[in-house]
Order: sequence, then structure tokens, then C-alpha cells
Amino acid sequence: MEWNFRNGIPIYTQIIDEMTMRIASGAYKPGDKVPAVRELAMDAGVNPNTMQRALAELERRGLVYSERTSGRFITNEESVLKDLREDLAKRYFDELTEKLGKIGMDQEDIRSAVGSWLDGLEK
Repeated sequence: MEWNFRNGIPIYTQIIDEMTMRIASGAYKPGDKVPAVRELAMDAGVNPNTMQRALAELERRGLVYSERTSGRFITNEESVLKDLREDLAKRYFDELTEKLGKIGMDQEDIRSAVGSWLDGLEK
């Protein structure tokens, strides 16, 4: 998978965001073994310490867990994955409504636009 880092944002934060999206989207499935730190770091073109720091944060958040001699794995806990998807959806909706509000749309305009857009997807 490709890694695209943006300037001005700490790389470990971007790694956390990318790994979170991969977990939420199902690119990494529950119970999947996470590639080794060095392998991920080489793939992303970052220092292994940076990758280790990001993976430690994902573990702290409960998205991955360690098995002492086997490595890291994606959580199997459906409630954690459900909460992750809901949190991401809320964040994206907040960003969307804030941006649409800045162009002069009120809640009713936004609701109508989203409904029209969803109707267009069904066709």
C-alpha cells in the first residue's frame, strides 16, 4: 500500500491516521497480523522508531494488540471497530458541515444536498 506524507504534519501522526483508515476500511482485517515494524518502516520510507511510536499509539487506542512472541495483530473486538467507524464518520461529517456552512449553507440546505447526493448514488 502506498504512503503519501504531507508537509507540516508530524509523520507519526500521519502513520496513525493511515493505519486507522486501513483498519476501519477493512484493508487490515480483524485478527490480521500487522507487518513487522522494520517492514512497515521500509515500506513507508520512515525511521523504524517513528513507526514503532505510531504502532504503540495504535495499541494504546486498542486498535492493535501484541502477543509477546508473535507480533502485533488487528483487534478482533467488534465494539472497538464499530466505535472507530462511528468516530471517523462523525469527524468527517463535522468537517463537511463546517465547510458547507462557510459557503453559506444552513442545516436544511446541507440535509437536502446530502439527500440528493445519496439519491444520485443509488441510480
